[in-house]
Amino acid sequence: MRTLRDAKVGETVTVARLHGEGPVKRRIMDMGITKGVEIFVRKVAPLGDPMELNLRGYELSIRRMDAEMIEVVESASIF
Repeated sequence: MRTLRDAKVGETVTVARLHGEGPVKRRIMDMGITKGVEIFVRKVAPLGDPMELNLRGYELSIRRMDAEMIEVVESASIF
Protein backbone atom coordinates (compact mmCIF):
# COMPACT_ATOMS: atom_id res chain seq x y z
CA MET A 1 0.00 0.00 0.00
CA ARG A 2 1.38 3.38 -1.05
CA THR A 3 0.31 6.45 0.89
CA LEU A 4 0.46 10.15 0.14
CA ARG A 5 3.38 10.39 2.54
CA ASP A 6 5.43 8.26 0.10
CA ALA A 7 4.78 10.60 -2.86
CA LYS A 8 7.74 12.67 -4.03
CA VAL A 9 7.86 16.40 -4.76
CA GLY A 10 6.68 17.09 -8.31
CA GLU A 11 4.64 13.90 -8.52
CA THR A 12 0.92 13.73 -9.27
CA VAL A 13 -1.02 10.93 -7.61
CA THR A 14 -4.67 9.89 -7.43
CA VAL A 15 -6.48 9.04 -4.20
CA ALA A 16 -7.45 5.36 -4.17
CA ARG A 17 -8.81 5.06 -0.62
CA LEU A 18 -9.07 6.90 2.68
CA HIS A 19 -8.20 5.12 5.90
CA GLY A 20 -9.16 6.22 9.38
CA GLU A 21 -12.51 6.61 11.06
CA GLY A 22 -14.90 9.16 12.44
CA PRO A 23 -13.90 12.80 12.77
CA VAL A 24 -10.39 12.29 11.36
CA LYS A 25 -11.66 10.80 8.10
CA ARG A 26 -14.41 13.43 7.91
CA ARG A 27 -11.85 16.25 8.32
CA ILE A 28 -9.74 14.84 5.46
CA MET A 29 -12.81 14.61 3.25
CA ASP A 30 -13.85 18.17 4.19
CA MET A 31 -10.48 19.38 2.89
CA GLY A 32 -11.47 18.01 -0.53
CA ILE A 33 -9.44 14.82 -0.42
CA THR A 34 -11.81 12.14 -1.69
CA LYS A 35 -11.48 9.00 -3.81
CA GLY A 36 -10.44 9.76 -7.40
CA VAL A 37 -9.01 13.25 -6.75
CA GLU A 38 -5.64 14.04 -8.33
CA ILE A 39 -3.09 15.57 -5.97
CA PHE A 40 0.13 17.31 -7.03
CA VAL A 41 2.86 17.32 -4.37
CA ARG A 42 4.26 20.84 -4.54
CA LYS A 43 6.63 20.99 -1.55
CA VAL A 44 7.66 19.07 1.53
CA ALA A 45 9.15 20.85 4.52
CA PRO A 46 12.81 20.05 5.33
CA LEU A 47 11.86 17.66 8.13
CA GLY A 48 9.01 16.15 6.09
CA ASP A 49 6.16 17.84 7.91
CA PRO A 50 3.94 19.46 6.57
CA MET A 51 3.42 18.69 2.88
CA GLU A 52 2.11 21.36 0.50
CA LEU A 53 -0.31 20.00 -2.08
CA ASN A 54 -2.30 21.30 -5.04
CA LEU A 55 -5.74 19.76 -5.58
CA ARG A 56 -9.09 20.90 -6.93
CA GLY A 57 -7.55 24.25 -7.90
CA TYR A 58 -6.23 25.26 -4.48
CA GLU A 59 -3.21 24.77 -2.24
CA LEU A 60 -3.40 22.70 0.93
CA SER A 61 -0.87 21.86 3.63
CA ILE A 62 -1.35 18.66 5.60
CA ARG A 63 0.55 16.89 8.33
CA ARG A 64 2.56 13.74 7.69
CA MET A 65 0.28 11.83 10.08
CA ASP A 66 -2.77 12.72 7.94
CA ALA A 67 -0.90 11.88 4.70
CA GLU A 68 -0.36 8.33 5.99
CA MET A 69 -4.14 7.77 6.00
CA ILE A 70 -4.49 8.55 2.28
CA GLU A 71 -3.81 5.59 0.00
CA VAL A 72 -2.73 6.70 -3.49
CA VAL A 73 -1.80 5.31 -6.92
CA GLU A 74 0.10 6.91 -9.77
CA SER A 75 -2.25 9.07 -11.81
CA ALA A 76 -1.63 7.22 -15.08
CA SER A 77 -2.33 3.78 -13.57
CA ILE A 78 -5.90 4.53 -12.50
CA PHE A 79 -7.24 5.00 -16.05
